[in-house]
Amino acid sequence: MSPVSDNPIVVLGAGPAGMAAALALHTAGKGVVLLERYGEARPAGNILNLWPPPIKALGLMGVDVDDLGAPCHSTFRNAKGKVRADVQIPDDVVTRYGGGFIGMLRPDLYRRMLAAIPEGMLRTGQEVTGIRDRGDHVELTMKDGSTRVTPLLVGADGIDSVVRTHLWGASPKREHRLHIIGGYTFDDVADAEAGECIVAHDRRVQGSYTSIRSDGRDGYQWWTLEACDPDAAAPADLRGHALKLAQGFGDPLTTLIEHTTDDHVQRWIIRDRKPLRKWSKGRITLAGDAAHATSPYAAYGAGMSIGDGYFLGQLLARVDLADTAAVAAALDRYDEMRIPHTTMQVQQAYMLGKVFHHAPAFLRPARDAVFDSTRFLQKQIGERSPGEIVAQLDEMGAGILTPA
Repeated sequence: MSPVSDNPIVVLGAGPAGMAAALALHTAGKGVVLLERYGEARPAGNILNLWPPPIKALGLMGVDVDDLGAPCHSTFRNAKGKVRADVQIPDDVVTRYGGGFIGMLRPDLYRRMLAAIPEGMLRTGQEVTGIRDRGDHVELTMKDGSTRVTPLLVGADGIDSVVRTHLWGASPKREHRLHIIGGYTFDDVADAEAGECIVAHDRRVQGSYTSIRSDGRDGYQWWTLEACDPDAAAPADLRGHALKLAQGFGDPLTTLIEHTTDDHVQRWIIRDRKPLRKWSKGRITLAGDAAHATSPYAAYGAGMSIGDGYFLGQLLARVDLADTAAVAAALDRYDEMRIPHTTMQVQQAYMLGKVFHHAPAFLRPARDAVFDSTRFLQKQIGERSPGEIVAQLDEMGAGILTPA
């Protein structure tokens, strides 16, 4: 039996990155198996937002993106409502992809992606304990002692990736010393701006909300973000703590939190790892958080993960997996396309966290004066980011089999 021709590509990890990689490779005509260590593919977190490039990618992979979330227009504001940056997505992009910014619930994205996975592709309860690149194939040792052979291994196994560690060694997590408390409600809250994503800051807290749509219901997601000691115990009352933080913003944020039930509230500590200069080696590569764990300040972690999978499928579509040199060349091109973009987003998100939440107290008034009276944030967020979104859409081409 040939290790290349008779065995599927293995994608490790069934989060957004892994499912996207599996779907894109399948669309490209490759045999794929998606291995998940847990007993089911399950979402981590509750709230989520996507920009147009991942919406385009999902649709071209066969995922149903119709009415996936709520189309939103995005602004950065101060706590009193003054607009500091208006994210100006071109009208034709908004029309084509159902919005400039899509507010949704993370479980809805998982359900849509899982529904597109062909029967038999996803295997749960599959934990890899050993990885060996044999040159013309990769050999995996499973927790039950069995072995699996694959022509290509895609490590989409999250921030604690065993594939990343195998390729590039252990690296410490980078503490942002920030945490988010977020939740959602489907109650009709007066004064909440439907169709808007409002990212607001006071001197030390971010207090934000956006429209969402889930299973035909319209609602709102919200979040508060502040500096924290990552080793300290979590607040005993998450919703109550978020409500306290939101007082500086007033309604509608406080009312949205009041209308949220405790079971719709979650907290997570923000961590990442410093970006890698290389993802791929031999017949092994990375995708998603395994490659570029990202602060929510980028609002693009899941979106970039979906993009990784899309381009991986596109670049390998016409590659003979038996040709080791061709596989290596495709993975090198994948690194060249994805690493600069994702590294920039990861580092920008990290720096935004520092600027908004770790500036010395005596500098905060000057910082806010600059944001309120100059076009600094408008240029960086309102204009530069939309330009990058349009460039990504162009870079994607017409489909996985029809690159730009």
